[in-house]
Amino acid sequence: MTAKVRALLKSRASAFRAGDKDALRTARAKLSRAIREVKRTHSQRIHGHFQNSGDTRRMWQGIQSITNYRPAPPACDSDASLPDALNSFYARFEAQTDVTARKSIPPPEDQVLCLTTADVRKTLSGVNPQRSAGPDNIPGRVLRECAEQLADVSTDIFNISLSSAVIPTCLKTTTLSST
Repeated sequence: MTAKVRALLKSRASAFRAGDKDALRTARAKLSRAIREVKRTHSQRIHGHFQNSGDTRRMWQGIQSITNYRPAPPACDSDASLPDALNSFYARFEAQTDVTARKSIPPPEDQVLCLTTADVRKTLSGVNPQRSAGPDNIPGRVLRECAEQLADVSTDIFNISLSSAVIPTCLKTTTLSST
């Protein structure tokens, strides 16, 4: 689809909407001529890939163009050495520091955030069922439909996590997928 063909398509559509038969006939003829010209140019370009038999790279490009071949994206390596290498690379910065990490305890006058069952139920009921499932593969429709049953249990988990200032490990895990 070239800019010229696109412009001729628009002119044909406007002639059709206007109801002008002569302009429509002319626009159709011009559009047909332009499409034939574009097809001929494309065909010549494809044939050009096969003119020089010594240039195999260009020949393969022509075959890929004809067959609409697209190479599959490279698959991830299942080798665990890359994550280990990255971990050891970034861990060396932590090893050089003498400061020990301490958990900060909020002052006693600070109120710890506490969620209510109604808040959690409202949030679960508001989940968009059209969105894709998260790393746990639980569809949004299930969360929305089971909000009443999940609200009490989820509220307890969230409040314990907030009061202890520790996020459960199961909530921190991530699943990477290539889709």
